[in-house]
Amino acid sequence: MTSELEVALSAARRAGEGLRAGFGTEHSITYKGEVDLLTEIDEQAERMIREELLGTFPSYGMLAEEGGELAGQEGARWIVDPLDGTTNYAHQLPIFCVSIALERSHEVVLGVVHDPMREETFVAERGRGATLNGEPIKVSDTDDLIQALIATGFPYDRAEMPGALDLFGRFAALTLGMRRLGSTALDLCYVAAGRLDGYYERGIWAWDIAAGSLILEEAGGKVTDYRGGMLDLERREIVASNGALHAAVMKLMGEDDQQGV
Repeated sequence: MTSELEVALSAARRAGEGLRAGFGTEHSITYKGEVDLLTEIDEQAERMIREELLGTFPSYGMLAEEGGELAGQEGARWIVDPLDGTTNYAHQLPIFCVSIALERSHEVVLGVVHDPMREETFVAERGRGATLNGEPIKVSDTDDLIQALIATGFPYDRAEMPGALDLFGRFAALTLGMRRLGSTALDLCYVAAGRLDGYYERGIWAWDIAAGSLILEEAGGKVTDYRGGMLDLERREIVASNGALHAAVMKLMGEDDQQGV
């Protein structure tokens, strides 16, 4: 285990303890957008993570959901979502997590996603496979859309909702089922663990997908943009699958583009 991974695990678990302790209590809720929530617990968790990561690696940069970007000096930066699933958390729905990734020279090399309610920790280091609580995980072998369970999310920008619902409807008609869990990082980890077969979404941020996308790749899955190109953390879109389903999923995404969504 690398020293970066040890510190990332420690920070994720420490923040997770705070989230778990505060779950179900009353929180101060503010809005970053019309339907984009923020609680004081997001900021508290991020502060814990920042102190531990940058306290140990002070020359590294950081991109975090609440604190923005801090430039580093070594071509390395942490990418942090202290509470992925804030809306769930604020409504006492126990589907949320802490997500921490390490990017070096524009490549994500480490990912940790910690679910404090289920006590599940997903981990990957590039080239070393993916694990759940220390045990190796791999994607499903589902190769037919009609047998696939697919997850997605809906955009905060209400103007984009009609197109998202249209695509959701076409997936719903051609798959075993659709899910909208409310935590991007967990969606990706669930595909990695074979609990889901695929996931797609537009409007997400780098901190939503950095750790989970590496975990999924290291579990044998595939991640791209909506056109099947290489995943770009800054492009705010992702298509993820077990690999076997990717061509079929991309066919639907292509139909989506043809309709101008």
